[in-house]
Amino acid sequence: MADRNKSLQAYDAIERLIVFQELAPGSLVSEALLMEKTGLGRTPVREALQRLARERLVEIHPSRGVLVPPASIESQLKLLELRRGLEDIAVRLAASRANKQQRDEMLAVCDDLEQRGDMSLDDFATYLKRMHELIVDAAHNEYLAVAMAPLQGLSRRFWFAHVKDPDAEIATARSMHLRILRAICAGKESEAMTASRKLNDYLVEFAYGTLPVSA
Repeated sequence: MADRNKSLQAYDAIERLIVFQELAPGSLVSEALLMEKTGLGRTPVREALQRLARERLVEIHPSRGVLVPPASIESQLKLLELRRGLEDIAVRLAASRANKQQRDEMLAVCDDLEQRGDMSLDDFATYLKRMHELIVDAAHNEYLAVAMAPLQGLSRRFWFAHVKDPDAEIATARSMHLRILRAICAGKESEAMTASRKLNDYLVEFAYGTLPVSA
C-alpha cells in the first residue's frame, strides 16, 4: 500500500509539472531530475512514468530519457472530438450509477467551490482534476476510466498553458463544471449531458482562440 501511495504521489507531482509547464513541451528530462523534483525514489517515479506514458503525457525513450510531447491546437481539437463523445457517456452513466457516497463527495466539492472566492490556477487545477476523477469513478466502468484519463489530462495541460485571464476563465470553467456535477447528483442524465456538451463547446472555442491573429 505504501509503494502504491508513493506511485500515486509521483504521478500527481509529475503530471502537475507537465500541466504547468515546469517541464516544458518538447523537453527531454531524466529520471534523476524527476526524482529530485518529486523527492521520491526511482521505483515510484518509474511506475508514474509508465502511467503517464499510457496517457500520452510523456514518451519514454530508454536510451535518451523522458520526452514531454509538444502540444498543438490541431491535436487539442482532435482529442476534444473524442472527449465530447466519451464525456457524454461518462456523465450519463454517472448520473444513473453514482452511489450515495459519490454524490455526497460531488456535492461537497460543489459547495466548496461555490463558497470560494478568487482562486489561483494551481488551486483550481486540484479541484478540476478531482471533479474529473469523481465523474469517471461514478460511471463505474473501468474501460471508460482508461479511455478518459489521457483526454482529460492532455486537455487540462492545453487549457492551463493558454489561459490569459485566469480569473475570467476559472469563473467560466467553474460554473460549467458545477452544472455538470449538480445534474449528476440529481440523477438528471439529459441535463448532465447538455451541460457537458456546453463545456466541450467552450473548450473548442478556447482552443480556436489561441490561434495567432492575422495582421
